[in-house]
Amino acid sequence: MSCGGPLADESSSSAFPWPDGRLYGRRQAKPLRPRPQRLVTDLLPTLAVTPDHVGALIAAWEGRVWLEVGFGGGEHLAWQAARHPDTLMLGAEPFLNGVGKLLGLIEDQGLTNIRILHGDVRPLMAALPDQSVDRLFVLHPDPWPKKKHHKRRMISPAFLDQAARILPPGGHLRVSSDIPDYVRWTLMHIQRHNRREMTFRWTARRRRDWTVRPEDWPQTRYEAKALREGRSPAYLDFIRQPDGHPARG
Repeated sequence: MSCGGPLADESSSSAFPWPDGRLYGRRQAKPLRPRPQRLVTDLLPTLAVTPDHVGALIAAWEGRVWLEVGFGGGEHLAWQAARHPDTLMLGAEPFLNGVGKLLGLIEDQGLTNIRILHGDVRPLMAALPDQSVDRLFVLHPDPWPKKKHHKRRMISPAFLDQAARILPPGGHLRVSSDIPDYVRWTLMHIQRHNRREMTFRWTARRRRDWTVRPEDWPQTRYEAKALREGRSPAYLDFIRQPDGHPARG
């Protein structure tokens, strides 16, 4: 089914140094209902962002820019957009049904500061100007639990290299997961990245700093599902350090 708007050219992700070409699962589940289909056909083209013109979009925007990688049903992105109308909210999601849900929130709430990439985020990240994104969100990414699929996990050396490039000093990288192994994986990759240069500082000072969701971090459907099933999410917040900050040790 056509989404009615431009998609990211997934072949272009070969220029982005992730070792595997696919970091997500299915593109669509059940067919869209009439309203989401209408929104995908009519509204998405007016809000679509592509790697080719994201630089010009950011240059023309007078305010902050935040990016959410894999926004799911869009609850977090819409919540933040409503409370920060002067911030440009970029969201990337390959799952068409999730895009349809976010478009419904945009229409219902009259949000004007969201732009959407329906597709692979990697070409978009590669096209973003240096230090152009003030906050970067990766909330409940696909855990790819099988070891042979770990190379498909979003958090990786290549992702952190790009995150370090597009975030300015003082910018935030927020990651959440209810899978303990993915939490360890994230902290391990941050630590390894910091061995070269102290790029990301974890803000947590005590246990509640990463076990209690901050007030400016709304609940998503994935978090609600995890809590119903007895899993406790972790809320990880990292601050981009100034360039040249020496590694520990």
